[in-house]
Amino acid sequence: MRIRLFTLFDLDPLGLDDPVMWGFPGFPSFDTNLARWVLAAEDICFKNPLLSYFFRLGKCIPITRGAGIYQEHMNEALECLSNGAWLHTFPEGKVLQEDAPIRRLKWGTASLIVRSPITPIVLPIVHQGLEKVMPENYWFGKRPLFPLCNKRINIVVGEPIEFDLPTMRQMAISMSRNLHFPGKGWPSISRYGLDEAAQRCLYVAISEQIQIVLENLRCLGKSSVK
Repeated sequence: MRIRLFTLFDLDPLGLDDPVMWGFPGFPSFDTNLARWVLAAEDICFKNPLLSYFFRLGKCIPITRGAGIYQEHMNEALECLSNGAWLHTFPEGKVLQEDAPIRRLKWGTASLIVRSPITPIVLPIVHQGLEKVMPENYWFGKRPLFPLCNKRINIVVGEPIEFDLPTMRQMAISMSRNLHFPGKGWPSISRYGLDEAAQRCLYVAISEQIQIVLENLRCLGKSSVK
């Protein structure tokens, strides 16, 4: 069984996107064995023991913003991939409600793709309309107490992305030989000969490829609702 890694363009302020969007017809929403694991912001979803317990039951993995791609719980996400689980990520790493082009992606998703023992298939997904369900500036600069009803939500699922990692690794190693910058202390990926400089080149290449696909889906989604 091939490993699956889902990516998503995140527009929602309160985590509505992840549970709501999986409710479309034909999706195995109530099969806990097939349910996704998802990276969730620690400062939002794990603020106290009650929330932590709730989101852990929902197969959420706490991620500390700004702690880097080698933080402790990224290893837990990598273990999920190693076991053939579906992992859902938010590659922009930040809430965005404006109608704007996809920003530069964080390298966390790319690092999981590279470090996984079996190269994952990335399924890009873009959604539009959830920012109207829970708008950040609904009433005097505050969100509504409850999600708003009768709002149109548009979900665009792209074609799966597969990466030729052997070729991309060799290109990254070659490009990194002439690069000089302050290191972050990343461990090398010895089985592939990837030092920190090569990892950076590889993560940039993968992230840019995903970003282009997501932006194309965003434009497709906008044109389909006009």
